[in-house]
Amino acid sequence: MRMVDIITKKRDGESLSEEEIRWFVNAYSDGDVPDYQASAFAMAIYFQGMSQAEAAALTYAMAESGDQLNLSAIEGVKVDKHSTGGVGDKTTLILGPLVAALDIPVAKMSGRGLGHTGGTIDKLEAFEGFRTEIDEDEFVQLVNTNKMALAGQSGNLTPADKKLYALRDVTATVNSIPLIASSVMSKKIASGSDAIVLDVKTGSGAFMENIEEAKQLAEAMVEIGNSLDRKTMALISNMDQPLGKFVGNALEVKEAIETLQGNGPDDLHELSIALASHMAVLGGKASNEAEGRRLVEKVMSDGTALEKMKLFIKGQGGNPEAVDHPAMLANANHIVSVTFEHSGYVSGMDAAQIGKAAMMLGAGRATKDDDIDHAVGLELVKKIGDYVKKGEPIAVLHANQHDTEHVVEMVMNAYSFSEEKVEKPTLIFDTIN
Repeated sequence: MRMVDIITKKRDGESLSEEEIRWFVNAYSDGDVPDYQASAFAMAIYFQGMSQAEAAALTYAMAESGDQLNLSAIEGVKVDKHSTGGVGDKTTLILGPLVAALDIPVAKMSGRGLGHTGGTIDKLEAFEGFRTEIDEDEFVQLVNTNKMALAGQSGNLTPADKKLYALRDVTATVNSIPLIASSVMSKKIASGSDAIVLDVKTGSGAFMENIEEAKQLAEAMVEIGNSLDRKTMALISNMDQPLGKFVGNALEVKEAIETLQGNGPDDLHELSIALASHMAVLGGKASNEAEGRRLVEKVMSDGTALEKMKLFIKGQGGNPEAVDHPAMLANANHIVSVTFEHSGYVSGMDAAQIGKAAMMLGAGRATKDDDIDHAVGLELVKKIGDYVKKGEPIAVLHANQHDTEHVVEMVMNAYSFSEEKVEKPTLIFDTIN
């Protein structure tokens, strides 16, 4: 085969065979296809798109390009969840214990965060001693014992995708639905789960800013997953404002614990219950979403899920006492209120700007080598639809730095207000089965 022929074929809108796609992935991974040809190929896909069969072939070839986790020794249907990312999104910390409490194995691979806050691993490292560098045998044993384990992603997981993504990032081809879908799903396939629930975000704090694009991406990923024999479904959820009230690593862990106790904010509680209900269906414990919801709400209300969280933390070397006593987790030295000098309703929030403010406090990384301060972050006292009296705080900074004026200004600029009453925004827009 010749790469120029494959580029030409896709440029002209023709469908590629599975053999041609696999040849490209292997040749590019091995260095036999230069970056300039891979760039031309990505641009051709950007303009011409891919069929469902092409996207599935690309996904599977990228999954096979590196390590693949063998979870066959884990009993039951392994259900994974993936979010396309958002500000204040700590649902994995809640879903894992909820689903594990239903006796559904949760074997999750996760990464560190780059951007406004840490990833799930960074958040969990707020628990003293918690470790994610565990080998495959121990990982399997932990899931079989506790029904839940979370490990750092292998350095050799989907190397073809990593190489292609880096190229897309500098060639203006990131925003291609088949390439995004294949990138996400290749990692899920390589991670070995039997079923996948997707949370596709849309709004000011999401990669997909409008609902139509989010729906197209969700449908593409669901089709890929199901065509590769992974039971897959997706929710499209709102990221026009951060999820929950806290943004920051230890702060989000504390909020996740509160949610498992039944005391979480309405939006975080509802999205967690909805996602967990669908995981219960895919895991074979419920016949429909309504039955799944009843089961999930029961293990939340009777404390079973919270006990699962303690077992999970202890099993991976962390101190489970912090689940009962969240004050043991890192706390910031300075508390700074952000106040509104008029009265009115919160009419909008720039979620991305809120995320940047949290990063400025040290909650996230600008580069992959940056250290994270687990203690710092933001509490969003007021969100869209809430009424604010003159002089009332709309947010609170948790900081370990004295100079926070620039962060206060960023947070203030992220809010917009109205004198007229504003309805609270829709949380879940659609379900894709």
